[in-house]
Amino acid sequence: MRYLVTGGAGFVGSNIVLRLEKDRHDVTVIDDMSSGTFKNLVSFRGDFHCGDIASMDLVNLFHNRPPFDAIIHEASITDTTVSDQRQMIWRNVEGFRNILSYAARYSCRIVYASSAAVYGNNASPQSEDQPPHPLNVYGFSKMIMDNMARRAAREFSRPVIGLRYFNVFGPGEGHKGKFASMIYQLYLQMREGKNPRIFKWGEQGRDHVYVKDVVEANILALSAESSGIVNVGTGVETSFNDIVETLNRALKLQMTPDYFDNPYDFYQNHTRASIDGARVLLGYVPRFTVSEGIMDYVQYLEL
Repeated sequence: MRYLVTGGAGFVGSNIVLRLEKDRHDVTVIDDMSSGTFKNLVSFRGDFHCGDIASMDLVNLFHNRPPFDAIIHEASITDTTVSDQRQMIWRNVEGFRNILSYAARYSCRIVYASSAAVYGNNASPQSEDQPPHPLNVYGFSKMIMDNMARRAAREFSRPVIGLRYFNVFGPGEGHKGKFASMIYQLYLQMREGKNPRIFKWGEQGRDHVYVKDVVEANILALSAESSGIVNVGTGVETSFNDIVETLNRALKLQMTPDYFDNPYDFYQNHTRASIDGARVLLGYVPRFTVSEGIMDYVQYLEL
């Protein structure tokens, strides 16, 4: 099969690209390298185009090759602290609009990255039938993308599937620095002999999902029979205190957290995905618990 992966040098995108190549598919990547890195694709064998997906002429760029069987759209600004509303909307919303336009012309299946950020502080478990309530422009941009996807799904002949990622962690995120997962940041602090720093009092919870399960959800979406927007998580909320405990076990340490005040007024205190929709639409069942994912991740990081 022929696949286009946007944002393919980023964290989740690169993991998807390498899985598709492992499965012997023909993969083309687009990435503007604003937040991705070549280091995630050093074994990549396919074609690579560098550019801003919102302004690229995809029809002209790919005019001399057969249409793609599907587009996996991962390209976006993922830094939730970005306050430049114009930049966020341009990159995320208009980039997706360009993808939809190309897909409509060539009847491509679309799988795209949405986000749990659309829920804001909605009560847990967050489910797809809850009204969105984004707390920042990033969440708003993903909400608009979901609106666009629903309209496109009514008009397209091929499925349009949105995956609302919860808190993804795992190999390939190191280049993101302070924007990498809290699990990775806490690992680095503890590995350097520093007490892990978390917001008071570490009881805030997240649905942390291992990147290998997120990749599997994308693979399953490539053969789903109908359109839909579903959560991708574990269905379990894990506190930051519990994350520190698991890292202590993985690293054979006994460190205690340094607690500090939370400076953000748009912070999600609790997230837990209802994954019934993903189970029905995709047949998705996460293979890794958070603890298992951390143990696997630490083993990778310690190589």
